[in-house]
Amino acid sequence: MGNEGRMLMFLLLAATDTAFSGKWTATVVRNIDALVSSCVVLPCSFSHPKEQLPTSRLRGIWHRLSQQDQRFFHLDRTKILEGFQDRTQLLGQLGQGNCSLEITQVKDSDNGPFCFRLELARTEDDKDTPDKFSFKEDCVTLNMLSEPPKPTLTHRTTAIQGHPYIVSCSVSHTCPTHVPTVTWSMGTSRDVMTIHKEVHAGFWEVQSILTIIPKSTDDHAEVTCTALFYGQKTSSNMFTLFVKRKESHHHIIVPTVVGVGTTVIFGGVCMLMLKKYKRRIAELQYQDRIRSESSEPPRANQSRPREEHVALNHLSSSSKAGAGARFCKPFLPSPRR
Repeated sequence: MGNEGRMLMFLLLAATDTAFSGKWTATVVRNIDALVSSCVVLPCSFSHPKEQLPTSRLRGIWHRLSQQDQRFFHLDRTKILEGFQDRTQLLGQLGQGNCSLEITQVKDSDNGPFCFRLELARTEDDKDTPDKFSFKEDCVTLNMLSEPPKPTLTHRTTAIQGHPYIVSCSVSHTCPTHVPTVTWSMGTSRDVMTIHKEVHAGFWEVQSILTIIPKSTDDHAEVTCTALFYGQKTSSNMFTLFVKRKESHHHIIVPTVVGVGTTVIFGGVCMLMLKKYKRRIAELQYQDRIRSESSEPPRANQSRPREEHVALNHLSSSSKAGAGARFCKPFLPSPRR
């Protein structure tokens, strides 16, 4: 069969399914990121006009858009493409309208498109009910990622010593059945809280919140957040932690007291030295004045009274000595004739 024949058959099958499908609808995410070597989940749900059907009466199949016989998933493993065997499985219950598909060990060639087909097991009461529904208008294409997304860090610029410090690490993924594991280079498991949530259809986020009490030794430490994905691929992000001293009056009082104390001590020492040197200078000046006075000759008005006093004393003592004695005239030789 040529390409034209295949295309005509495809169009006929699509028209037949559309004509008989009525209000049967499927909802999928048409474009999803998929990390190579990891896993991905294709969200899918469907609805129908009939009453709720049990899972036992429903058969879910995922196949290629152009060739329905090339199946990515089927309950009969022998009908699955060899490259997808043991790598795909349906999640949830078809009876509850859940047709989501999980693909593990993703390969570069697993780009799709992936289309969902529903087959209904007929009963005698369902003679007029169509038994096959292909939702070819709502297929999924994968965007292949060779490297995992980098975690996003949210934190304050600086931490305060002794105060709780919170930092958040978030990483996106598309495989909620195998959530990435987030680890930290600081703290313990008791310091971490993990939140897993769906951001929007097909895209999920795991958030790890670390709460620590920084110490002074943690200043300028490198804090790293690492995400380990299914398939052993990792990605990380880091920042440098800056820790300030604890906010208290000590960082103001202590330097102030030290400064004032130093000033007082220095001032006291200076005053003692100043007094000492002033006293020493006064002593030296006094000694210089004494030396200068002792080295000057006696003045006339000062020596004369002293001489007169000595003479008077001499006369007084002479008169006392000769009061009861003769007056002896000194012998003088007679002049020669």
